[in-house]
Amino acid sequence: MQKQGLLNWGIFLLLSFIWGSSFILMKEGLIGLTSYQVASLRIVFSGIVLLPYAIKYWKHIPINKIGLIFLSGALGSLLPAFLFCIAEEGIDSALAGTLNSLTPIFVIIIGALFFNTQTSVNKIIGIMVAIGGSVLLLLSKGNLQQGQNLLFVAFIILATIFYGINVNMVSKYLKHLGSVQIAAVALGLNAIPALIVLYFTGYFSLPFSDSKILWSTFYTGLLGVFGTAVASIVFYLLMKRAGAVFASMVTYGIPFIAIMWGIFYGEDIGLMQVIGLSVILIGVYIANRK
Repeated sequence: MQKQGLLNWGIFLLLSFIWGSSFILMKEGLIGLTSYQVASLRIVFSGIVLLPYAIKYWKHIPINKIGLIFLSGALGSLLPAFLFCIAEEGIDSALAGTLNSLTPIFVIIIGALFFNTQTSVNKIIGIMVAIGGSVLLLLSKGNLQQGQNLLFVAFIILATIFYGINVNMVSKYLKHLGSVQIAAVALGLNAIPALIVLYFTGYFSLPFSDSKILWSTFYTGLLGVFGTAVASIVFYLLMKRAGAVFASMVTYGIPFIAIMWGIFYGEDIGLMQVIGLSVILIGVYIANRK
């Protein structure tokens, strides 16, 4: 039993590292590619890796659920990929990773507003605490007083709202389907519009003799394969082994990994930002405790 627990914690740490590293991989991708190209490549790479699963499970998907699964992929992967990449053209990867921790808060808010889920007092308190932490976080970054940078922050928040909608939608309308089935088919389907965007942004006409473009493609490939495809499978494995509550705690690990990479790359990270993150995570904990 103890070995099982240690293995679960090992998977938890691995997943935190993979997802927490996604934000700095986006930054590396943006050195030689545009935000639209990085986001599109991420989804295409993940769709290719999960294609065997998508083919395997396709026949098990009811035809009337295909549209919902495509929408799930768009809200849970495709659109956030673009929003995060566009945002990271104007803000630090560490800040992006920290704001991503608001996802569980929007899961609760959207569930209460649109999906008739029950909202307890501790959820309301947790939401208020997390919002307070977000305000502290933004106040800690003096350069965010410019309207343009605040717009980049808004893109991250919109992405977490999309995550919140997707989680509630999957829980209500797709709960009878396996999680890996949903992820594989959703990413396989969404790789098609991503490939179209990639074509029209001129990616296939780029001079691949340029080392910047090659390295950016390599880092984006890592982002798609590990940060999306492998991470999805690992997350569902952790849910099956340790339960949804334990798996959802990965939210607490991701921002710390993102901040560690930010420090390593010389991003501006101060005490107030760490305090803001801590307050957000306390809010998430309060909102999700029984």
